Amino acid sequence: MRTDQPAAGERPQAAAAKRSRIGELELIWMMALLMALNAFGIDAILPALDVLAEDLGASGNDRQFVVGAYLLAAGIGTLIPGAFADRYGRRPVLFTALFLYIALSIACALVTSYDGLVALRAAQGFFAAGIIALPPAIIRDRVGGDKMARMMSLIFVIFLLVPAVAPSIGQAVLFALGDWRWIFASMAFAGVAMSLWVYIRLPETLHEEDKQEIRIPVIARNMKAAITLRETIGYTLGSALVFGGLFGFINSSQQLIGEAFGAGDRFPLIFAICAGCMAIANWSNSRIVERFGARRVSHAALFAFIAVAGAQLYFANQPDETLWTFVPLMAANMSLLGFIGANFGSIALQPFRHIAGAASSAQGFLRMTSGAALGAYVGYMYDGTARPLATALLLTAVLSLIFVLFSERGMLFGPPQPEDD
Repeated sequence: MRTDQPAAGERPQAAAAKRSRIGELELIWMMALLMALNAFGIDAILPALDVLAEDLGASGNDRQFVVGAYLLAAGIGTLIPGAFADRYGRRPVLFTALFLYIALSIACALVTSYDGLVALRAAQGFFAAGIIALPPAIIRDRVGGDKMARMMSLIFVIFLLVPAVAPSIGQAVLFALGDWRWIFASMAFAGVAMSLWVYIRLPETLHEEDKQEIRIPVIARNMKAAITLRETIGYTLGSALVFGGLFGFINSSQQLIGEAFGAGDRFPLIFAICAGCMAIANWSNSRIVERFGARRVSHAALFAFIAVAGAQLYFANQPDETLWTFVPLMAANMSLLGFIGANFGSIALQPFRHIAGAASSAQGFLRMTSGAALGAYVGYMYDGTARPLATALLLTAVLSLIFVLFSERGMLFGPPQPEDD
């Protein structure tokens, strides 16, 4: 990690600012909760989809567009903020994203038509994409190697606690206040709280010597490098595929668990169990990744994911599949994603410290748009059973393995990587 010693002739105010720089633990919590705003924006509304759809006149699988539009637009939006953050700094771009997240949450609370809500959700995802794209770049400004994978795993531990409890929060708001619109109001409140914390405590992490010009050729060159380097492209596409399957689960989870398996009001608890397993796995990953290396851990997890997805497909094709076979296997695969996501992302971003903003945006764009589009397709293929989801999880995991083999030139389980600074 970079030292905080002031350079010769540096102003006392600048030196004091460096000395008071945010600590690692607070930075982890802050970045996690920033990213969690995005998760909260997706998952808190899940328990209210039935009521919302009835109130605004949506029917069938169309209710999923409230989630799918946000995910897809967020993926597209991640292409924008990184280049500006590489030129003007992380803070200004982050505050812009937070402001638009708050404003569009309020607009969603006031909408009067379903088409209008879907449009606003797309705008919310697009313009708030900075809260997704910038945290990895901020972490990469400070550390690299397997240490970055460890920090990102800890961030995901905290980040995943939000999807674990977000449906319960949404349901509690719905029961207490009787209107799904208050769920969007709670998103705005969370955005305000995070804005204040970031304003008070987060310093600028972009180093002066790493600033990039805002010129189309420069931006295009940086982004092209981030998504074409053979050593990393397989990990970007691989994570897009496995998380596309996860997004398919999120899109159809309320119908699958609540309706097909008859869980009803137990849906938030079951969803929390699955997301909680993923959080525990990320914590476990943070404890072992610097010892064994991001490649060894994530490659082993990917093989295990394929095996569990195969079991899911087997049970999904049985005529008497129950909630008690579906949930343990889904929770197991979400746990394995905890050993894949942060490690794949860290490996993909490793070579790009000097253009971390643009690289994070470009990789996030590819990962989110591909994953969200795939997730929307998988969700919309819901047929009252778990078969479409199970099929997608197995196929995407196998394709992910193929992409990783491409990046690694057929050699898996590479050694740990030290922090480079």
